[in-house]
Amino acid sequence: MLRSLFRKNPRNSEPDPMKFLIVGLGNPGAEYRDNRHNVGFMVVDELAAQKKKEFEPDRHGYSCTLKHAGRTLVLLKPITYMNLSGKAVRYHLQDKKISPQNLLVVTDDIALDFGKVRIRGKGSHGGHNGLRNIEEVLGNGQYSRMRFGVGHDFHKGQQADYVLANFPPEEMTALDETYLPKMAKAVLSFATQGLARTMNNFNG
Repeated sequence: MLRSLFRKNPRNSEPDPMKFLIVGLGNPGAEYRDNRHNVGFMVVDELAAQKKKEFEPDRHGYSCTLKHAGRTLVLLKPITYMNLSGKAVRYHLQDKKISPQNLLVVTDDIALDFGKVRIRGKGSHGGHNGLRNIEEVLGNGQYSRMRFGVGHDFHKGQQADYVLANFPPEEMTALDETYLPKMAKAVLSFATQGLARTMNNFNG
């Protein structure tokens, strides 16, 4: 898969092992900013703020680049809307010379209780439209993902309304004070300490 991803662009035939693509999934626009579905955006925003970086317009999204412990992290917020996230991911893997092994996708998950973090090196999309499209575009589910539990307090047929609703104030406070800093730290761990150690330290 790695060979096929880069062969269409000879200039990008050699991915940089010290460069990472961190994709926060969400929907662009102020009306979606505090939605449960936008927690991926919130995580990369938190990390950018910690490093005093600002997102700039880029192809298929907004991005910024930061350095940490000898690694280069490209943070990406796709603006293709959730259902077409794979288009932005593929472009930036190719354009920034990043191996799919160094890709981490951050997203919400209704299968997990609020506040639970699950990091995995592969898996199914689990019905999440953003992960589904990334899997379709890349050709498999062999990429790392960090899922944040947003809970599942909704009736049958109300899933879309639930994830597109804002976090309630008490959960937003917990995000700002605890969970977003924790997940930003996990992103840095992924880039510097690797997937296995990050899973051991942050899953739970």
